[in-house]
Amino acid sequence: MKKLPQLKIVENPDVTCIENTWIRLQDGTRLAARIWLPTGADQKPVPAILEYLPYRKNDATAMRDEIMHRYFAGHGYASVRVDLRGSGDSDGLLLDEYLPQEQLDALEVISWIAAQPWCSGGVGMMGISWGGFNSLQVAARRPPALKAIITVCSTDDRYTDDCHYMGGCVLGSDMPNWASTMFAYNARPPDPELVGERWREMWFDRMERIPPFIESWMSHPQRDEFWKQGSVDEDYSAIDCPVYAVGGWVDPYTNTVPRLLANLKAPHKGLIGPWAHTYPHLGVPRPAIGFLQESLRWWDRWLKGIDTGIMDEPALRVWMPEGVPPEPLETEWPGRWVAEPGWPPAQTNPQTYFLSDSRLTAAPKPAGEMTLLGAQTAGTTAGVWCPYGIGTGMPVDQRADDALSLSFTSAPVAEPVEILGFPQVQLKLAVDRPLALVAVRLCEVAQDGASRLVSWGLLNLTHRDGHEHPQPLEPGKPYEITVQLNVAAHRITPGRRWRLSISPTYWPHAWPSPEPVRLTLMTGSDCRLILPVRPPGALDAALKPFGEAEGAAPLPFESLRPDSSTRTFDYDLTSGRLQMVDWTDEGRSRILANGITYDSTSTNTFSIVERQPLSARAQCDRRIEISRGAWQTRVETSSVITADAEFFYLTDVLDAYEGAVRVFSKSWTRQIRREGV
Repeated sequence: MKKLPQLKIVENPDVTCIENTWIRLQDGTRLAARIWLPTGADQKPVPAILEYLPYRKNDATAMRDEIMHRYFAGHGYASVRVDLRGSGDSDGLLLDEYLPQEQLDALEVISWIAAQPWCSGGVGMMGISWGGFNSLQVAARRPPALKAIITVCSTDDRYTDDCHYMGGCVLGSDMPNWASTMFAYNARPPDPELVGERWREMWFDRMERIPPFIESWMSHPQRDEFWKQGSVDEDYSAIDCPVYAVGGWVDPYTNTVPRLLANLKAPHKGLIGPWAHTYPHLGVPRPAIGFLQESLRWWDRWLKGIDTGIMDEPALRVWMPEGVPPEPLETEWPGRWVAEPGWPPAQTNPQTYFLSDSRLTAAPKPAGEMTLLGAQTAGTTAGVWCPYGIGTGMPVDQRADDALSLSFTSAPVAEPVEILGFPQVQLKLAVDRPLALVAVRLCEVAQDGASRLVSWGLLNLTHRDGHEHPQPLEPGKPYEITVQLNVAAHRITPGRRWRLSISPTYWPHAWPSPEPVRLTLMTGSDCRLILPVRPPGALDAALKPFGEAEGAAPLPFESLRPDSSTRTFDYDLTSGRLQMVDWTDEGRSRILANGITYDSTSTNTFSIVERQPLSARAQCDRRIEISRGAWQTRVETSSVITADAEFFYLTDVLDAYEGAVRVFSKSWTRQIRREGV
């Protein structure tokens, strides 16, 4: 289990925790729930808060759950944590992410909660990542009892802003990683102490019948109905309850926050801090904030009708970070809080730079051409796609990748400049192959030459006119394209410079095109960078500080092995083979309350050979052990993706053990035709 940052512990003695309750659905399926209740709720009902996840309430998220849900219960809410159908101790099968069945089950869960004697009838829903996704998806179905949601590190568009595709490119770094994680998670057994003797039957049924999710994900390379289902941007007006959208600058899902603020008609607020993929009260890079107190202000307003003043404050609050030397793990990120009345920002002065002769200039220079044969090893400094702020994984000094790209650098800025929004890059280019991509990075270059990643974007050039109907490329033909980079906030100080870098390769974030690609830019007035420059506003100075990060005491546990992680690179100069290995040990811990020991390790290996894009290979290995006394279980999985010019090849292997005895083994193989990637 991962280490938890320091919190101010708030004792909540007047809380009762019901360790397990069964919620029976109309089809007979039982979902497992843990419930925290304030004392006296059965005589004086209270509103409820739901978190609805596939990550096992009994062990994998038990520490985090206790900190948050007991805190809410101690402040007058019933707090309910439910395992999705087919996960943890719940019945059934979890056949993919965000299916309609998951949402329909949630409607029944909300109705069940609202009808309990300890509930006043009003329900809020919240979650991070998966729980943030389904909070939005369920809100769009408008269950009567759902009065408000908080969505953290989530997406409104499952195709463009999730771990599967980016700009129409296969996310080679994270689609295999997340698919293999869920492959292993789905193979974990239920707890015999809760489900009884049928635990083994449930376990084997899951392992036999739940497919590797990646097979369906890679079978849908365009934004079709598969991805539109569950993407609330298809109809923002379907959401009529208040929404608090939260993100972090190190998290890959932050584009959702401004889009929700720009499109929702229901009451809404946004918050973007410096954090990675984690709740803000546990947030790193710091500063963490009193997010649970902020959440209570939201719930009190919408579930109890108390005017907390939260809706009188600016609609968006954002951390404006300053450039610091890039490190693989950043615990602190200097900056300040700024505010906007909505989205887009009230005042922006877009600043345009033109690309010419390796320079970013305020005025266009005479037209020219710059050409680059993409290096397959470009991308080594990118960091992991979804950092959790613990261990390695942040983008490091970008100079190595800058040198493998067409890079354009500005003169040193004379005055501080702050940006807030989506940087946009307009390019006129040609490629020499029918399938190609472009990777674009915006960096800040310090006086000592260190290059810090500020924002980036990908575009599969066959998707230049949209993600639903790709258009083929004609080699050698000039195209005018626009690449919108991820939303960003950044303060650049005098003496530092902007740098824009462009490449037709970005491994392992972008699965490479089937042939080496030569990219030609037609520089001058046709190639430009547009920065969303924002002057400091009056709202910034009036902001009240957030409170100190608080939480209930985590569950007592015994650490049997600490967590750790490494990221290594091995480059063979003779063969041109690059191998990148991410190794993560989440540690070994025993929860004292239920006696469960949880032990998890993972290894992601990405390899490629220079000038040979078809050599790209991603392998993800997982091991999870769950035990209590004589009950000893372990699952081991291995997932591999390779490709040739026509197909992707997927292999997934699962082995399960009771003690030292292997009791289950199965492998899945699939080939999926490459369509425009």
